[in-house]
Amino acid sequence: MYRLGLTGSIATGKSAVLAAFAANGVPVFSADAAVAQLYAGKAAPAVEALFPGVLVDGAVDRTLLSRQLAQHPEKFAELESLVHPMVRAGIASFLNAAASAGESLAVVEVPLLYETGHDYGFDGVAVTVVDPAIQRERALARPGMTVEKLQTILARQLPQAEKQRRADFVFDTGRPLAATQAEVTALVQSLRAQQEPA
Repeated sequence: MYRLGLTGSIATGKSAVLAAFAANGVPVFSADAAVAQLYAGKAAPAVEALFPGVLVDGAVDRTLLSRQLAQHPEKFAELESLVHPMVRAGIASFLNAAASAGESLAVVEVPLLYETGHDYGFDGVAVTVVDPAIQRERALARPGMTVEKLQTILARQLPQAEKQRRADFVFDTGRPLAATQAEVTALVQSLRAQQEPA
């Protein structure tokens, strides 16, 4: 089975590309979605202990958490050391299940794939990129996003050009969505063909 990692900076179209893989019948895993589940369950008490006051109705309020992280950026490492191992366990379980089910391809979206330096055992990595002006416009249109918060996020991410340099596949999401979806379909067909017995 081909294990494909998907990454990219904030607001570069990772979710749209992941959805395109899913639309082609490929099993997909989103680290962002996994974190959201953890914040609503297993990780909530420990995050509250690190950042008192971020729990609302038993779940971590990400806006409140972001505010505290902006004031105490040194706590990013503590938060990551708490949450990342749980996400990695989820990814390993997902990939094992996909392989056991006889899938030829599985895709895992990890926003900070290059930044964390963790080896997930991917066979290749796809990166989403977009013109910085479009990226900024998309990001600032998100609920709760501010210029300060965006700058904090971008400061922790590798530049788009460096991610693109390291990637095996690149999707420029600044073009019409249909064009990106067609590129994803073509890659899925190519990678599946490579997995077929000779």
